[in-house]
Amino acid sequence: MKDALRQFKSEIFQGLANPTRIAMVELLRDGELSAGKLIQALGIEQANASQHLAVLRAKQIVVSRKVGNQVYYSIRDRALIEVLDILRRYFYAQLNNTVTMLKEVAREAPKPRLSARR
Repeated sequence: MKDALRQFKSEIFQGLANPTRIAMVELLRDGELSAGKLIQALGIEQANASQHLAVLRAKQIVVSRKVGNQVYYSIRDRALIEVLDILRRYFYAQLNNTVTMLKEVAREAPKPRLSARR
């Protein structure tokens, strides 16, 4: 069972392993959107969007429904939004640690000497 769960997690992260796909999921945070709205919001080509949406569907991250000639997408499970929010907090914690370290390095760095001009 551990291997099956690890494989499942790996599949989800593979599906999210692209900034455009993450942006799509984040746009779907507040509810379903048409493919056209996603394309417009991201400023990408239709063919590019279709490829990314196909990956998200294949990895079961989003679901789609068709109404006439429009396809609407939504997140399969809102728990994924919580995962992305946790990753955002993790990013900011790491960024904060880096800023703190840089401040310490700057305090410890020798002060530049002023050279005498001739």
